[in-house]
Amino acid sequence: MGKKYFGTDGIRGKVGEYPIAADLMLHLGWAVGKVLARRRHSKVLIGKDTRISGYMFESALQAGLSAAGVDIKLLGPMPTPAIAYLTRTLHAEAGIVISASHNPYYDNGVKFFSSTGTKLADEVELAIERKLESPMQTVDSSLLGKVERVVDASGRYIEFCKSTGPASVDLSGLKLVVDCAHGATYHVAPDVFSEMGADVTAIGISPNGLNINDNCGSTAPESLQRKVLECQADVGIALDGDGDRVIMVDHRGEIVDGDEILYIIARARQRSGMLAGAGVVGTLMSNLGLERALSALGIVLMRAQVGDRYVLEMLQHNNYSIGGESSGHIICLDRTTTGDGIISALQVLVEMVNVGKSLYELKSTMEKYPQRVVNVPVGQCLDLNDNRIITNAVQEVESQLGEEGRVLLRSSGTEPVVRIMVEGRDESQVNVLAQQLAQAVASNISSV
Repeated sequence: MGKKYFGTDGIRGKVGEYPIAADLMLHLGWAVGKVLARRRHSKVLIGKDTRISGYMFESALQAGLSAAGVDIKLLGPMPTPAIAYLTRTLHAEAGIVISASHNPYYDNGVKFFSSTGTKLADEVELAIERKLESPMQTVDSSLLGKVERVVDASGRYIEFCKSTGPASVDLSGLKLVVDCAHGATYHVAPDVFSEMGADVTAIGISPNGLNINDNCGSTAPESLQRKVLECQADVGIALDGDGDRVIMVDHRGEIVDGDEILYIIARARQRSGMLAGAGVVGTLMSNLGLERALSALGIVLMRAQVGDRYVLEMLQHNNYSIGGESSGHIICLDRTTTGDGIISALQVLVEMVNVGKSLYELKSTMEKYPQRVVNVPVGQCLDLNDNRIITNAVQEVESQLGEEGRVLLRSSGTEPVVRIMVEGRDESQVNVLAQQLAQAVASNISSV
């Protein structure tokens, strides 16, 4: 059965437009409470990022949960992975995250964690959707859920992040610039790295409800690159609005993306004899250079569908521990239960200290293939696999690339766009072919 509300990463959209509206959030809180509550006064956590609409949706979800007889613990602005961790350690039935991740402030969304700190299973999401079709029925006043604010949430999470690195590792001597994207990590990430000894310059730490991800963070690392060079820092760390993604910058001001971060962590785990299984998990978008660099180490790259939930499913199915996406969503299952930008960056810093090499040196043994991604806006659902014009255009591009390239078209699970990826040895050829294919897709969509 298809889902009406849930996408690949919860429910997401533009604020004020169905389903990202206050009335639906009220009903959703009640439905979640009814589906997930296992006992009287079950407990659910609510956290959010820093976008202004979070206040409205926090109140609506809180009211719905209370009407279902569920107690609520409010975390305030907290990174998504922190909510996963606290859901597990505070023994809650579920954790709710109000965030649209890397999207602009005018978007928002809701995603959920189970009591074990993992994403909800499909059958649970379907059960919530079915309950949403039922009218709300408020429990007796004596059974209404109560609300409590968790005042030490950030301190608990900071200590957890620090614990994912060896106690003997000291980051003293490392100069870092940390970009928090005016998002949920603004009061957490700088403290994690500074308390471990690093000299930290923090930017993107002045959220006003409207500036989250605005020309900053992992989706726009240019300001971080400039700051790293200006401060002569060793490393730059760019997080996204909810803190589950990370992009890094080396001392030369060069971007280190999710594929390179995944490679560095996988090689570090292999070197220390702690790589679970014989492989790691990437996605269909993972660079060919990553696959070949890992192969040279005897590590298999398995490709999942794009989306962290699919990476996680493949990791669990194969008993692997490390996986991630080019976008910087890295999952270290030997450290935590979900993608975590702070923890992923910390694993890289620990490896730098352990082997005495710069970030530039660590990434340099992986040769990335030039890759171009073009987003084509779509106003309607388009079956990419059953469109002969688009199929022929893809085949033409693939024939020009030969064995040294790849083409991938996919509909985004979080935005109304078709993502077109072209990868090959020759950067100029890749750019030309990506634009050629984008024009073919755009023309065909407009004629449908």
